[in-house]
Amino acid sequence: MECLEPPYSKNKGKGREGYLPVNNIVMKWKGIIFDLDGVLCSTDQYHYMAWKRVADQLPVYFDEEINQRLRGVSRAESLEIILEKYTGTPLHTLEKQKILAEKNQIYRTALEQMNEQDLSAEVRDTILRLREKGYSLAVGSSSKNARFILGRLGLYAASAGHTGKEADMTIEKKTGLANVFDAIIDGTQITHSKPHPEVFQKAAAELGLKPKVCLVVEDAAAGVEAAHRAGMEAACVGQAGKDHLGDYNLESFKDILSVLCE
Repeated sequence: MECLEPPYSKNKGKGREGYLPVNNIVMKWKGIIFDLDGVLCSTDQYHYMAWKRVADQLPVYFDEEINQRLRGVSRAESLEIILEKYTGTPLHTLEKQKILAEKNQIYRTALEQMNEQDLSAEVRDTILRLREKGYSLAVGSSSKNARFILGRLGLYAASAGHTGKEADMTIEKKTGLANVFDAIIDGTQITHSKPHPEVFQKAAAELGLKPKVCLVVEDAAAGVEAAHRAGMEAACVGQAGKDHLGDYNLESFKDILSVLCE
């Protein structure tokens, strides 16, 4: 059930982009920080295909169960998990870097198949509703490909090959989501990957908000731990929600609207 009372109403010159609280409603959260993969979209099949090809070349055993362990962790950490079953000649740092670069190239090539249609109507409509309600929105992802993926989905102008007003008009026409995110923090901006809290700490700072008024939306245990270590609560979707890993466990993405009513 959606909370129908918007937490903000327009009042030029006050608050975020001219918004003020309505009817003295005290918001528990002011910012929503979304993980990317598994939350806003799904690229699991592309990750699996790329890692599987790399693993077969090593060779080392790799299956979908191992792939699930890679959710929410960095590319380098993912490789170390895969190498747990590796029995060949020990790999030096340069060899690992070459493997990581090859995996990313395979993955990036596969991602070029993505487009605005890979953004579900449920995610699009929910984000628009949150925007209408006046929440600050951010993406907090460990992926160094986050902006590229967001661009393919029509959520980030620079990745779409446009700049400025041209980019905004292009995205608005395709998805209705021009400038929907107030901040994007990805793997190129952090030193530590999840479960370290850095990505969410930086997202909150970019929004100009204290951690306690930010709600993280996640689908992986590492992300939930990162949120908690950052001093934030987490709402979980997907398998993490089914496993009740979050402070709030959602059956669907749009259920975030109900959580925000509490």
